Amino acid sequence: MRTVAQGQPAPGRFLPFFPRLFTMLKEFIGHTRMVKFRTVGWAHWLVMIGFLGGFPLFFEAYGQSVNPEFHWPVFGDTFGWHLWDEILGIGTVVGIVTLIIIRQLNHPRVPARLSRFSGSRFIPAYTIEAIVLVEGLGMILVKASKIATYHHSNPGSDFFTMQVAKLLPASPTLVAVFALIKLLSGSLFLLLVGNNVNWGVAWHRFSSFPNIFFKREADGGVALGALKPMMSGGRALTMETADPDTDSFGAGNIEDFSWKGWLDFTTCTECGRCQSQCPAWNTGKPLSPKLLIMSLRDHGYAKAPYLLAGGRKDMGGEEVGLVDADGNELTAKLDAIPAAARAEAERPLVGEADGDGAGAVIDTETLWSCTNCGACVEQCPVDIEHVDHIVDMRRYQVLIESDFPTELAGLFKNLENKGNPWGQSPSARTAWIDEMDIHIPVYGKDVDSFAGYEYLFWVGCAGAYEDRAKKTTKAVAELLDVAAVNFLVLGEGETCTGDSARRAGNEFLFQMLAQQNIEQFDELFATAPTQRKKIVVTCAHCFNALGNEYPQVDGERGRFEVVHHTQLLNRLVREKRLIPVAPPEGESVTYHDPCFLGRHNQVYDAPRELVEASGSTLTEMPRHGERSMCCGAGGARMWMEEQIGKRINIDRVDEALDTLESGPVLTGEKQKIATGCPFCRVMLTDGLTAQTSGTEKEDQIEVVDVAQLLLEGVRRGIELEVVREGKVRGPGDVEQPVAPVALVEEPAPAPKPVAKPAAAAPAAAPAAPAAEAKPAAKGFGMKGGLKKAAAPAAAAPAAETPATEAPAAEPKAPAAKGFGMKGGMKGGMKKPGSPSAAAPAVATPAATAPAADAAPAEPKAPAAKGFGMKGGMKKPGQATAAPAAAAPAAAAPEPEAPTAEAPAAEETPAAEPKAPAAKGFGMKGGIRKPGQAKAAPAAAPAAAPEPAAAESAPEPAVSEASAQPEAPADPQPEAVAPAESTPAPAPKAKGFGMAPGKKGPGGG
Repeated sequence: MRTVAQGQPAPGRFLPFFPRLFTMLKEFIGHTRMVKFRTVGWAHWLVMIGFLGGFPLFFEAYGQSVNPEFHWPVFGDTFGWHLWDEILGIGTVVGIVTLIIIRQLNHPRVPARLSRFSGSRFIPAYTIEAIVLVEGLGMILVKASKIATYHHSNPGSDFFTMQVAKLLPASPTLVAVFALIKLLSGSLFLLLVGNNVNWGVAWHRFSSFPNIFFKREADGGVALGALKPMMSGGRALTMETADPDTDSFGAGNIEDFSWKGWLDFTTCTECGRCQSQCPAWNTGKPLSPKLLIMSLRDHGYAKAPYLLAGGRKDMGGEEVGLVDADGNELTAKLDAIPAAARAEAERPLVGEADGDGAGAVIDTETLWSCTNCGACVEQCPVDIEHVDHIVDMRRYQVLIESDFPTELAGLFKNLENKGNPWGQSPSARTAWIDEMDIHIPVYGKDVDSFAGYEYLFWVGCAGAYEDRAKKTTKAVAELLDVAAVNFLVLGEGETCTGDSARRAGNEFLFQMLAQQNIEQFDELFATAPTQRKKIVVTCAHCFNALGNEYPQVDGERGRFEVVHHTQLLNRLVREKRLIPVAPPEGESVTYHDPCFLGRHNQVYDAPRELVEASGSTLTEMPRHGERSMCCGAGGARMWMEEQIGKRINIDRVDEALDTLESGPVLTGEKQKIATGCPFCRVMLTDGLTAQTSGTEKEDQIEVVDVAQLLLEGVRRGIELEVVREGKVRGPGDVEQPVAPVALVEEPAPAPKPVAKPAAAAPAAAPAAPAAEAKPAAKGFGMKGGLKKAAAPAAAAPAAETPATEAPAAEPKAPAAKGFGMKGGMKGGMKKPGSPSAAAPAVATPAATAPAADAAPAEPKAPAAKGFGMKGGMKKPGQATAAPAAAAPAAAAPEPEAPTAEAPAAEETPAAEPKAPAAKGFGMKGGIRKPGQAKAAPAAAPAAAPEPAAAESAPEPAVSEASAQPEAPADPQPEAVAPAESTPAPAPKAKGFGMAPGKKGPGGG
């Protein structure tokens, strides 16, 4: 206890008491950590119960060694006690024999690195195993010999020992001998443990209970996610409060670790589970988490006599503990300290190690080989916090010694000066937006308020600068646009989250970057104080830093609702706002779990559900989930070269290739390795290139983000007119002036026969030639009689014009770009997200035919970009489209009722300037885009139309560009407003089109 107390204070480890106690009891009784290795789990549980429950039997042996008939008074001769003795003896022997066999099967004879016991000390292990086996046999033999001698037995409580007793003679002396052996073996255990405090294989029987109770996370979670803050004297250090003369920056000496760190070192059982999962160790690096903890433990206990005597050294290596008032060393006290302890005190904690107990305790290469993947912490059965201790040592090396890999110097400089690891200009952060066909609002440039937006899309440094990661960024943005999720980006306002700086040990650089981002967030979210602070990210490292570590920097302003893009997209798929369609030929995919998404944040299911939703066939790699192999980019290793052993990313790619080769044989063009982190994508892509270049697999396998798989499926769904459901959502907690409009996508009903005046009958036939005159649309472009989005309104549908004027009714339009829908689809199908159009063209009388005369005067409409919508179809968030012309129309109760549309149609082309092509979900004329000032009000609408007329009508081929806020027609013809009073609509807005009268995101 005195040795452990030499560590620094560790506040917050005692409370809350009862949740911590519950966690300890749960892990102890349920063995929730041990059962990760199933056979070892139940065998160890039997040994543990035998060890703890056998204490009363051990002390009973004192009396039995003198008086063979001795038993505990009151309960010692009861059925329950005999049954307890029987079960403990059998369980202990079965459990320890199983563990002995497992140790031998995994003995590091050949090859050493594949054994988790490599580096463990076998003499203490064999000694403890032998003692436990003798104790178990002692329980059985003492009881069996008493049955053989005194013939007191019960088949219910002595079912096994009765059989053993048949092999033993009736001898009181034999009972005493067995009891004495049992007593001596237990006493030997206590003697050895008391004299060898660094025998973790024995000491964990006592220290694991407090170590689990005092674990970092009070809720019972492992010490992953956020790093432990840099502490000194029990307080977290910040740039404003840190004093280099009095504070310890990280761990430069063993005494700089907290007392919980010392307890960790003491508790290590040398089981090697951490080592078996470590990506560094498994690829030939010098780092083994087990050996690192063992080295710190051995060094600490060897140095303990010096520390207990009051010895301390400063950063220069001068004695400052055992000195008098004048600073002179107290020679007598120093000489009283064992020479071995004084020699140990001279060893540096980190440096060049020679492996013979001399030199540094931890080798420099060992320290910097760690990727912070957390596999060691996840697997440790006694909750040792390896990653926190490693980063503490890195902090000292960076902040005090300035001793770190040379590659990190460029990283730190770029982060400090440019705000990103690549040293790119901040102005290039929005370059990816220029490559998109949809409008993406940038805060401070396009909009000045978060009001009306649901998410801030945090692009991250990789997503903005790295070409491969930019594909993920664009895929996520496009999917959010398709699902009508209101989001914006910060653009040049983003700065690196500082994850790599912190994991590399540069704590103050991390704090500087974090404070800069928190200020930016505070400014943004202050513009909409009633809304939730919701951020979606594509980078697993940003996800962890923003969600888990920023609250450490600013507990009040640094708390946000952070979701990973796979989580958000999975929710959108479940809500049927995104409907992917499987590839017809199938697609073979294996998924790599990013460490900072999986182990650090327990996000395992969402990416896999998205892979399956995309229609791909998922084949898991042998190491997946919580045992997933790291890609090698974490812990700032992304920016360092691997000089020792096999490259980690190569090892992971080899596993992925083997998995794909042994998986199902599909006819898809390429097999894919999917992931959910840009760092992982870069590392895996580099590894894939290295392993397949010049082979038959070259260009046959690719690394993609899960979002790209989903986007491919959604594009197939758009092409096939898959029905989407759900609602167009505004911000989650902002009260909208108008209820959200459901995106009910149903195939347009086939036109029903409608009675028309005789003059209108011949007008329906020429529609086909008009449609055939158009060229085939490219991509998913519309063809036939359907119009592309953003084109000015065709004066009237072809079905209303005379045959001689049909070809001139609509000029030849270029093919629609992006996801313009195919016009020749059955029944005039509509684009996903647009409800059925309103009034049918064929329902108008022949009196509207002059409208076609104005068509040749209409300027040629440019092709709509992005998701150009068919004329007259409703955009997400827009109310039901008006009938054919933009002017208010009269819908009579009877089909034969005439309308006054013709004059309006004739004047529309002249009154309206040529509308530019709308990007993305182009807004209807006069509607403002997110953050834009309120548009001028349109003409007052007339009364609402009859619902029955809209339901029975086929879709009109009318462009949205000339549409005004809907003016529902009055049932009476005489109530129709004159067409001449209809004002020309404003140019079409970009972004998320909204229904007239509805508030646009960010608007006043």
